[in-house]
Amino acid sequence: MAKKKGPEGTPALVALHRAGVAVTAHAYEHDPRAQSYGQEAADVLGLDPARVFKTLMIDLDGELAVAVVPVSGSLDLKRAAAALGAKKAQMADAAAAQRATGYVLGGISPFGQKRAHRTVVDESALGHETVFVSGGRRGLDLEVAPADLVAQTGAVTASIGR
Repeated sequence: MAKKKGPEGTPALVALHRAGVAVTAHAYEHDPRAQSYGQEAADVLGLDPARVFKTLMIDLDGELAVAVVPVSGSLDLKRAAAALGAKKAQMADAAAAQRATGYVLGGISPFGQKRAHRTVVDESALGHETVFVSGGRRGLDLEVAPADLVAQTGAVTASIGR
């Protein structure tokens, strides 16, 4: 059986479809000069940056984990570590993040990663009817209900943004 090509075939979309999650894919032409992938998505799709979330890989003393925060702010590593029961966190090495998730930087999705990682989602997501996260490649965002984001990733929610 041939693999699907295009956005509908990203591991993130495949995982969500298999789980029966309502998802809307929003593809756009990625500009390689964009300095912030998430802000680019918000700008191109005409969205409030508080509804567009970036997926960041963090290192908790050698264990990789996922932090999902609005592109309108930044990640508070101390709060993310505390939310996941660790003493401290640092940003994961880019190559390690790509290997562990199967995605390239700027396209790391919280869904459909090579293996599950402990995940924390900024609690501000719960204040929106839907949120946008990377769909597994640059130039593709997925719109999902925050409850589905939390449920499908097994995430905890906490105030981890600044």
